[in-house]
Order: sequence, then C-alpha cells, then structure tokens
Amino acid sequence: MTQVSAPEAGSYAGAVVAIVASLTLTQWGIIVGIGTALATFFLNAFYLHRRDQREQRESDATLAKLGAKS
Repeated sequence: MTQVSAPEAGSYAGAVVAIVASLTLTQWGIIVGIGTALATFFLNAFYLHRRDQREQRESDATLAKLGAKS
C-alpha cells in the first residue's frame, strides 16, 4: 500500500468539503432521517433478538419443570 502525499490528502479533503458544503438543508434532513430510520431498525432487531432468546430460555425452563413433575 502506498503512502498518501500531503497534496493528495489535501485534494481529497477539499473534495469532501466541497461535497458537504454543496448539500442543502433539505438534503441534510433526508440524510439524518435515513440514518435515524436505519439506527432504529437495527436497534429494534437487536432487542427483539434478545427478547426472543430470553423467552426461549423461559419456555425451555418451564417445559423442563413440567417434564420433571410427570
């Protein structure tokens, strides 16, 4: 892998600044909205997965308890 020179890094930084500066407030709102929606989706999926695991352990324990009584 080659080392990035200072002028090349400055050129990349300038390009990023130009792109960010060209976005309007509406476009920023769209980007933030999409980010919020994705974060909500993944957090919800994570917590639902944890809840499913917890309920499965509870169900297994209940079935084992019922099986031991028989």
